[in-house]
Amino acid sequence: MSTLAPRVGVAGACRALGVHRATHYRQRPDAPPAPARPTAARRRPRSLSLTERAAILDQLHSDRFVDQAPAEVYATLLDEGTYVCSERTMYRLLAAAKEVRERRNQARHPVHPKPELVAEGPNQVWSWDITKLPGPAKGSWFYLYTIIDIFSRYVPGWLGATRENAALAHHLIAATAAKHDIVADTLTLHADRGSPMVATSVALLLGSLGITQSHSRPHVSNDNPYSESQFKTLKYQPAFPDRFGSVEDARTYCQQFFEWYNTDHHHQGIGLHTPAQVYTGVAGAVRAGRQQVLTAAYAAHPERFVQGPPAPPPLPTRVWINRPIPDHQEVPMVL
Repeated sequence: MSTLAPRVGVAGACRALGVHRATHYRQRPDAPPAPARPTAARRRPRSLSLTERAAILDQLHSDRFVDQAPAEVYATLLDEGTYVCSERTMYRLLAAAKEVRERRNQARHPVHPKPELVAEGPNQVWSWDITKLPGPAKGSWFYLYTIIDIFSRYVPGWLGATRENAALAHHLIAATAAKHDIVADTLTLHADRGSPMVATSVALLLGSLGITQSHSRPHVSNDNPYSESQFKTLKYQPAFPDRFGSVEDARTYCQQFFEWYNTDHHHQGIGLHTPAQVYTGVAGAVRAGRQQVLTAAYAAHPERFVQGPPAPPPLPTRVWINRPIPDHQEVPMVL
């Protein structure tokens, strides 16, 4: 540095040698010694001593102030001609002692665990919900109760009614479970937390049938996705009317819709099969037939398939409500 600096300057020499100029000046023989680091006491001359802290806490713990806020204590002492510390310091001392909290009674809501349900075949997990159908006049509604098998998207049972209550839900669940020969301890029934869903009569029915009950978390809209998606398919049909003239009209429409949905609707989430094909177990044979057609098409014109021999969409093997996501990786859900 001493040789180079007179020729190119200190700045140029530091750039050439990769040395900061402050380091150069600090390491010069004639540089003044670095000031000694101040001690903790000298660094914080305004800090309260341990004795003073203890005295303030004793004041705050006294019978006179134990139920008062620091602002009240501070003002009272000032009116009496006494200053011990600022209001903010009182809060700091109380916080350090873990004595700062909300004194008023507050509602304590229980923590509801996220439902994580998996189905590897039909009749393992059903989801059910109730949606409104517009009645003949503004503000009038009919109610559609629908159960859906999440693995196959098949609707095993539904009910149209003029009201929403637990008795109708009880009837629908019992009749649907009997119709499809549900064996005890093989099925989980998932729903949100509407009043019919959490009714005691429904819980007792599920217990007697050996059906496990599952509920969405409060105010979480995506814990019941299969029912919500199915309702959207219902209401976005071109034939869905603006209003139904009567509950019989609503039931007639729903009867036609569910026949189409179960047997004719090719669902994207189940490999473009119909829910009935997956629910009854014939989807594998249907997919094999599709593969034969695609293989023949490839043999006739392989140049048209730039990505190689085509294959039909795969069948589902496992379907989740709230699938656990490892390492916070997003997994798309096809409904």
